[in-house]
Amino acid sequence: MEKAILVNLAINQKQKLEAEESMDELAGLARAAGAHVVEKVFQVRPAPSPKYFIGQGKVEEIKRTANDLDVELVIFDDNLRPTQLRSLEKTLDIKVIDRTQLILDIFALRARSNEGKLQVELAQLSYLLPRLTGKGKAMSRLGGGIGTRGPGEKKLEEDRRRIQDRIAKIKREIKNIQKRRANQRRSRKESLIPLVSLVGYTSVGKSTLFNRLAQEDAFTSPQLFATLDPVVRRASFPDGLYYFLSDTVGFIKKLPVELITSFKATLEEVNEADVILHVIDLSSPGSEGQVEAVIQILEEIGAGDIPCLKVYNKIDLLPDKNDLLKRNGQTGMNSLYLSAATGEGVPALKDRLRSLLFRQLQLFYMRIPKDNKDMLDSIPNWALVLKRRENGDYYDLKVMADPQRMLPFASYLERGEEPW
Repeated sequence: MEKAILVNLAINQKQKLEAEESMDELAGLARAAGAHVVEKVFQVRPAPSPKYFIGQGKVEEIKRTANDLDVELVIFDDNLRPTQLRSLEKTLDIKVIDRTQLILDIFALRARSNEGKLQVELAQLSYLLPRLTGKGKAMSRLGGGIGTRGPGEKKLEEDRRRIQDRIAKIKREIKNIQKRRANQRRSRKESLIPLVSLVGYTSVGKSTLFNRLAQEDAFTSPQLFATLDPVVRRASFPDGLYYFLSDTVGFIKKLPVELITSFKATLEEVNEADVILHVIDLSSPGSEGQVEAVIQILEEIGAGDIPCLKVYNKIDLLPDKNDLLKRNGQTGMNSLYLSAATGEGVPALKDRLRSLLFRQLQLFYMRIPKDNKDMLDSIPNWALVLKRRENGDYYDLKVMADPQRMLPFASYLERGEEPW
């Protein structure tokens, strides 16, 4: 396990107040990558140093601490310019990475599917390409470890042209993935089945809620970025109505632009949603800042105008959970309180989702002759077929549809509550 020093620079009062919280998050990221944090260094100055990002005196202080504690890695809680990175590595004579490189490293560690690995490699190569100049000595010294996973040392030592060729090849492969996903989304849209996307800060319990709603057993973990590959499953209501539910990668403050670009095929699932469930960890002291970060990213990917329901999770960890649950019955709210772990509050979420997704549809029962094939084939184009069964020379159908669309088929409707 590599020993690491974390470094935070605040250039205004707001960043100064948020420094401890931001460094706690960075420490969590470092642990997720396999580092052991031995020291946290804070500095306040009016602007970053063009050469070192932090002041030269602080660099010397870090160098002494690193020598005393046998530190192998310094992680900055912000993004460094290539010149700053090179100056720091030359002066400190140990490995230096920034927040973006750390997040990319964790993604490389977590990626399981071919698609996820491609997207991570594209993000890493796009990030590292402008930083290759002068890194030969540094790379030969690194010899692996945090900040060097993914493309790997050999790829980084290749010339720019070969790396650019690799980037172009990955982009072509990802483009094919995007086409496949677009076809899948088109099929879902044509079927009229609505799509709900779970979004939220990393480790807020999205996957736990996904499992609860879809009755799945997708992998969950308290680790940051436990879910990388998008998962889409069918989720049902007690009366048979159903929708598609997607779980996506968790967001984080200062999410690298390289990741947003590379994971475009994944994040497009969010853009296609009929409703977004923004999952929030109510037990986290930094939840307000996390909410702001998620809203900002939704705006950046073009999903800011999609209907969004805020879902405050982990109320089981709070002493006033019963008071919070009572709020779920209030009208006109665009938020709900629940515990994905225990299921408390989930029925209220299902009721709200049902009204949001199907508010314009009503339930109908139809009896259609088997020889009327054209009608039977056309119904899924304008109605959700919940149940279909044979009945002699007829098919009995239970459908959800817009009442206006049902007018031409009034003669085929069955009357009464649950007629069969």
